[in-house]
Amino acid sequence: MRRTAVVTGGAGGIGGAIVRELSGTGHDVAILDREGEFAVDLADSEAVHEVAGRLGPRDVLVHAAAAFDRAALEQLDLPTWRHVQSVNVESALWLCQALAPAMSERGFGRIIFITSNTVWRPPAADFLPYVASKATLVGIARSLAKPLGESGITVNCVAPGLTRTPFTEADLPREAFDEARARQALPRSLVPDDVAGLVAFLASDAAAAITGQTLCADGGSVFA
Repeated sequence: MRRTAVVTGGAGGIGGAIVRELSGTGHDVAILDREGEFAVDLADSEAVHEVAGRLGPRDVLVHAAAAFDRAALEQLDLPTWRHVQSVNVESALWLCQALAPAMSERGFGRIIFITSNTVWRPPAADFLPYVASKATLVGIARSLAKPLGESGITVNCVAPGLTRTPFTEADLPREAFDEARARQALPRSLVPDDVAGLVAFLASDAAAAITGQTLCADGGSVFA
């Protein structure tokens, strides 16, 4: 029987690669993004609850959507902070809350958050809202692992390094990719498929004993 999945940010670079990988490994995948059948603004909690009700039961939840509003401490304001947290953190919580009961009833579930290796590496000062949100997802995964694990649900994170996507290539100078590559143990640019393959593994039966963990897909930059 084909398993069902939902991917937030599934129209993006990393999210799109995850959709293709899960589809190729036998999943029926719903995409939560700003356009499409399940179009939603993830910053709107009411809209998230509404679309979650239309999704129906899902075996796999992958939260790949992310707001990347930048602000250093001295420039940070409440709207910027709240927007990043609502998209990156709160929408993930509401989707977990909506989808976990059906996963528990079936005795199987996979919840995977896409975080970032900037949680461990020294980030730029204006990455503050983004890094805080990604670190929060790591904490949520660890907090949910035991209570959901009792029903056969695993909760994990995948932390990419700087990955070449249309967004990052438009947002960052070429030097940023050169510097990231120089810090890596693997001297090549990271691509969305590097993340997607790891997500597909965590969604599979082969990862049944892995929960509450963060796996890095960063070319070894944590250790280099």
